[in-house]
Parts: sequence; structure tokens; C-alpha cells
Amino acid sequence: MSETKKNRQVSLNRKTSETDIKIELNLDGIGEANIKTNIKFLTHMLTLLAKHSQIDLKLTAEGDLAHHIVEDVGILLGQALQQALGNKRGITRYGYAYIPMDEVLARCALDLGGRAYLVCNLQLTQKEVEDIPATLLLHFLDTFVKNAKINLHLEVLYGNDEHHKVEAAFKAMAHALKQAKRIDSKANQIIPSSKGVL
Repeated sequence: MSETKKNRQVSLNRKTSETDIKIELNLDGIGEANIKTNIKFLTHMLTLLAKHSQIDLKLTAEGDLAHHIVEDVGILLGQALQQALGNKRGITRYGYAYIPMDEVLARCALDLGGRAYLVCNLQLTQKEVEDIPATLLLHFLDTFVKNAKINLHLEVLYGNDEHHKVEAAFKAMAHALKQAKRIDSKANQIIPSSKGVL
């Protein structure tokens, strides 16, 4: 795996016998996204995540199986976020959001404090959402959380349409992330922890 870093920007490459993933991430961007995977709904969700979190994200993913692609994208995106945050000096750390999408309401709360834990209930009732198995969406979130070392609570409170449930959830996660990664102008040199380290 190769890596370059500048400010809160990271470029990573993960190449295995199963996948080839490249990512460029800028935490202080404007939400520009250039995502290329052969899983259309994953591409759509990553584009939304970038747009609504105001993270510039360029990602290309090729591989043999959908499971391997989804997993390795989760790994690399999580690692890129973790590395771009650096020592986390000055970040707001916590974020939350409620996002409606038609009949769906989704809620997200997250902590960038370095303790990986996922609580997720998207209330999915179908085996697939568009061109991706529902289990792979959950696997992506779990893999992302573990590699980003974040505490993520993500829930669909109510709704019917499977596409809307996942989209609202990703938008809620994006808005919570936008809050949490923001530099606090009043405490921009302070680690946001009583321990003095994150």
C-alpha cells in the first residue's frame, strides 16, 4: 500500500489478488466526487457521502467479486479518513443529523474519537437494494467503521422504500461527519478529549 499526505489530504492505493482500489480524499473540500466502481448503488452512496460531508473524494475500484470490492473500499475509505484526521487536534469530534427522504427519516450520531463501534438498524426488509445485496451494505459500514476507528450509530426510524432508507442513512452519516471533522475555531489547537490524546 502506497501513501501520500498533505494537510488533511490523503492518497492511498490497495492492490491485492482480488481488488485494485485507489482513493484520494480531502477532508477540507467542497464535496466533489469522482467515484468509479462496477456497483452502481455503491457508487451512488459514496457520491452522496462525499457531497453532503463536503469531503472531496476520488475513488476507483476494480475487482473480481462484489463482496471483495465492497469490503476493500470500506477498508481503504476508513483508513483514508483516519489518516487524514491526523492527531485530530482541533476537530469538533462529534456529529449528528436527522435526514428525511420522502417517507423515510434517518438518524446518525458519530464520534471520531478512535473507538470503533457500529450500531446500525436500517430496517431493510429486502435481500437486495438496487444492484447490491443488503448484507453487503451492512458489511461496508462495519468495515468502514473499524478502519476509520469511529463510533457510528445509524438508524432508520421509519419508512418503506429500501432505496430511500439507505440513501437517507448515508446522507445522515455524511452530515454528521461534516460536523465532526470541522475544525473548532475556538479550540483549533486542542485535542478534544480529557485524556489529551485521541
